[in-house]
Amino acid sequence: MQRVFCGGVGLCLSLLVVQPSLGQDIRLGAPIPHERGQSVTASYEGWYRNTDGTRTLVFGYFNRNYQEELTIPVGPENRFEPGPTDRGQPTHFLPRRHTGVFGVTVPADFGEARLIWSLTSYGETIVIPGHLEPGWEITALEEVTSGNTPPVVRFQGADGAAGQGPFGVRADRVTAETGVPTPIRVWASDDGVRKARSADRPPRFGLVWSKYRGPGGVAFSSTTPEVGADARAETMVTFDAPGEYVLRVLAWDDSGGQAAIMAGGFFCCWTNGFVPVTVQ
Repeated sequence: MQRVFCGGVGLCLSLLVVQPSLGQDIRLGAPIPHERGQSVTASYEGWYRNTDGTRTLVFGYFNRNYQEELTIPVGPENRFEPGPTDRGQPTHFLPRRHTGVFGVTVPADFGEARLIWSLTSYGETIVIPGHLEPGWEITALEEVTSGNTPPVVRFQGADGAAGQGPFGVRADRVTAETGVPTPIRVWASDDGVRKARSADRPPRFGLVWSKYRGPGGVAFSSTTPEVGADARAETMVTFDAPGEYVLRVLAWDDSGGQAAIMAGGFFCCWTNGFVPVTVQ
């Protein structure tokens, strides 16, 4: 009999077991991809040190669906333990694997404690612990081999408060009206450091916007707005229902650029930016 074992990102290993008593072997096919109806799993990516002595735990997720976007509000089915339940995690889950989506900062004396993210979807509850085990330390703020650092993101102009890395930066709250396009501006820059394999071309750098939280649909005039010479990028956002929302911008550089799926590279270098929006 063939047994198929699958890892958290859909990597499968097939084993063939022959049953002599049956005089035949039975083969089971690999799992069929599903467009919808599957659960989402939290993922723990590792932790990194901050200059003030604190540590940041980095989390992502894997939505097993190829098309369905799941909404799981903060509460019994989307919570951290020990409290507070809300640690800034997403409530809107895009399809497939998303790496380094947000960070949670813990004190330097966090020690051997655990911070557990629990997600329940389609009747399946999966819990993932965040921790400071030495083997899980990552270099999210500088790529060791090249010295590359994450893009710098600001929301209050070119001289505003800046953020880098998975923890990123948060904007002041924006207000909007249902059905009315609202401009969202961000200032972003990068150090221009390239990987050795890309020395023969200009460095890459870009932004990707996506919905992170909110009760309704969100439409962007461009999910990948161009960053101008003044470091500013603007996109128009339209909401189809009132409520509280959070938008996420992913700033990526030459360590790898994909769409909204995940940041490039391994653990460096990208930056998250979050914009809370009240829609009336």
